[in-house]
Amino acid sequence: MMRKQILSASILNCDFSRLSDEMREAEEAGVDAFHMDIMDGHFVPNISIGPDIVAIARKLTNLPMDTHLMISNPDNFIEKFAEAGSDRICVHIENNANIHRTLQNIRNLGKGPGIVLNPGTPLEAIDEVLHMVDYVLILSVNPGFGGQKFLPEVLTKINKLSKRIGDYKLDVDIQVDGGIDLKTLPQVREAGANIFVVGTGIFRHPKGIKTAVKDLKEI
Repeated sequence: MMRKQILSASILNCDFSRLSDEMREAEEAGVDAFHMDIMDGHFVPNISIGPDIVAIARKLTNLPMDTHLMISNPDNFIEKFAEAGSDRICVHIENNANIHRTLQNIRNLGKGPGIVLNPGTPLEAIDEVLHMVDYVLILSVNPGFGGQKFLPEVLTKINKLSKRIGDYKLDVDIQVDGGIDLKTLPQVREAGANIFVVGTGIFRHPKGIKTAVKDLKEI
């Protein structure tokens, strides 16, 4: 089944003093969604934004917003990010011993649950919950910072996941985040991904947001 191709702009890399202008420019240029990276300085070695910024972003767009929780104890914060306006919320398998409960909590709040895999985490780690999610986020860089280089070894993981979803006849999107640009987007798409998260390649493109989105949508 050919799934809808979605270009999602990560606001982690935008100029927060111009958040409204940059989100509007990205939306007018043709992005399909916005991606929120939430870091707590504990699960990953960086701190980013919280539910207040997500709530502001929600007021600036009607496009879908998905929120990636790179935090310890995500169950303590899911409701806050749901209330802030996230349409989808994804959590890591690596730090959650009660992942079934977490995913069900997201679903019970009326949001689309997702599961996240770090580059070094084997695909088999999510076998027992694959049927519970709307999407799987495969990180193609180690989490914590934007602007990192793409790790090509994740292409095999994406391909295996795509086949597994097909074999199980599941309705699950494959999202990829990390080092996605004009060169790597076609590679992850060919491997089976259909949602492409781009931050630096959109908001810090030398020719501007409009050109960046146009080029990414045309490849």
